[in-house]
Amino acid sequence: MIRAAGLAWDIRKSEPYSSYEKFAFEVPTRTESDVYARYQVRVEEMRQSARIVKQALEGMPAGAWKADAPQVVLPDREKMKTQMEALIYHFKIVTEGFRVPAGEVYQVVESPRGEMGYYVVSDGTSKPYRVFIHGPSFGNLQGLPEMVEGRLVSDAIAALGSTDFVLGDVDR
Repeated sequence: MIRAAGLAWDIRKSEPYSSYEKFAFEVPTRTESDVYARYQVRVEEMRQSARIVKQALEGMPAGAWKADAPQVVLPDREKMKTQMEALIYHFKIVTEGFRVPAGEVYQVVESPRGEMGYYVVSDGTSKPYRVFIHGPSFGNLQGLPEMVEGRLVSDAIAALGSTDFVLGDVDR
């Protein structure tokens, strides 16, 4: 939504996470702020995503792709069936989880509809004390009245569809 209004904001560029700083990609923008501009931005975002995936596949190192942390990562299915220790770790992770240090954190990630924020408060146990999720759909939907004011019903339907909201996300 914001990129179709001319603002080249992408959390993967401004505050890189998960090694996004290693990938070359552009933040697509348009300045028209209309349905077609949002469509053009979405199509170009798909092209840029394919570009990122290609770079990730080309740069993927050989070897194991899972962390060697048996107290946190579920063991392979075959190991769980043949090794008692793996079965115990599997049981403990699934039934008890793992302890997270006490504290709080807010992390933002780039989602297909915009920024998705997670605020987690831990009291040091295996279950979070509080979890809040800030999805992009609510903010995107707030601009709809200005988009459709004075327009035809068919224009309102196109504007509504181009905001690409999820009602479960809005409701949250």
